[in-house]
Amino acid sequence: MVEERITTVEGGAGPTTHTTVIHDGEPRRGGGSTALLAIVLLIAVIAGIYFFSQSSSSEAAKDNAVAEAASSVGDAASKVGAAAEEAADSVTQK
Repeated sequence: MVEERITTVEGGAGPTTHTTVIHDGEPRRGGGSTALLAIVLLIAVIAGIYFFSQSSSSEAAKDNAVAEAASSVGDAASKVGAAAEEAADSVTQK
């Protein structure tokens, strides 16, 4: 229960009003909306962490694929170079 007292005092500068509100001490209740908001926030944080970790592992897989492709290109270039040397050696030996 809330009790409100309004006091008006008349003085030299005119009337002055003072309002006092007294609460009976019952705790205020949020109706469960605070708990619901906390749960929704927790779910959002967990979902964000999950999606971030998935994108990080996806990036790592893409980086590994690029590294493997570069290694394959390097191996192929080495083989082409060796074949060119063999061709040059066979031409100069004739």
